[in-house]
Amino acid sequence: MPNAEKVERVAVLAERIKGSQALLITEYRGLSVHDATELRRSLSDMARFSVVKNTLMRRAAGDVGVDALDRLLEGPTAVAFVFGDPVAAAKRIVEAAKRFPALVLKGAYVEGRVLLAEDARALADLESREVMLSRIAGALKSEMSRAAFMLRALQGRFLALLDVYKEKVPPGEPIATEETTAADAELADTVEGDV
Repeated sequence: MPNAEKVERVAVLAERIKGSQALLITEYRGLSVHDATELRRSLSDMARFSVVKNTLMRRAAGDVGVDALDRLLEGPTAVAFVFGDPVAAAKRIVEAAKRFPALVLKGAYVEGRVLLAEDARALADLESREVMLSRIAGALKSEMSRAAFMLRALQGRFLALLDVYKEKVPPGEPIATEETTAADAELADTVEGDV
């Protein structure tokens, strides 16, 4: 039967999982306390890096419906509970793994999907959310500018066509339209009825 301390730790882990944008799961075997502290500091503005017991993490993940993490929870495990941009956090972990070869990124849990090690490292190759949003905004702005240019060009052609048509109509002759011909016919009917 689990003791109260373990139950409390599982509840804390479950809350961290729920409150995270992503989970970056690492193996820290051979990482010194100094290196782990430096890694925690480098992630402090976007993630909380914690050493976890696999059994407690499995139980907490199961409690919040993330059972797919089981395959990543083997060996000594530390988890970065990301509350900021997952791409930026993945970049920092990959950079730290280059400085500290003992740190190995085993996988990630992002947007309801479990990513294995290769895919988790590929996450670090993506551009940050802000850069991607600015590129999308730039693309939308350029499409809107192009549409506005096309509408202005179409309007200019239409006005040029009206000018050409205006030159072809002799001066002094009224331009017959459906509305004027219908009004003239109505007026003629009224005049004939009066006579």
